[in-house]
Amino acid sequence: MKCPIEIHGNQELLVAYSAHKLDPQTEANVERHLAACPECREFHAGQDALWQALDAWEAVPVSADFNRRLYRRIEDETRRESWWSRLVWAFRPLAGGSLISRGVPLAAAACLLVLAGVILDRANVVIVPEDYAERIESIQPDKLESTLDDMEMLRQFRITPVNDAGTVNSM
Repeated sequence: MKCPIEIHGNQELLVAYSAHKLDPQTEANVERHLAACPECREFHAGQDALWQALDAWEAVPVSADFNRRLYRRIEDETRRESWWSRLVWAFRPLAGGSLISRGVPLAAAACLLVLAGVILDRANVVIVPEDYAERIESIQPDKLESTLDDMEMLRQFRITPVNDAGTVNSM
């Protein structure tokens, strides 16, 4: 028989042995293994001590008006709590588990990725007003030529910097 402690999930076999819930064949196999394995003997001794403590435990008797006092106390507590604490109380199991510690950061990261995708997708969209075609004025070729000549003339009048030798730098 392989050691139940070394095989994950087989500790239940030792617990069932301690509770006397095994068939005779399996019980004989476990007893032979306990004779050879000190770790399993130690586990079995702990289980036996636990079962003996549970057998020796006696529950304290409950008073006759226990239920009435319990329900009154629960009612008093719910009256004192604010609406916010009652709302948060519904989500307490989520806060203690790994859902909050793992799920929220993953959800936040997913939302950021979706938001970045939307923003990047919208960056390439150019919104053109409906009257855009009407606002474009057509420029005649001779007007364009005249404007370019004027710009060239203004460039010639531009003040050019003087270098250290006292000569004007050409552009």
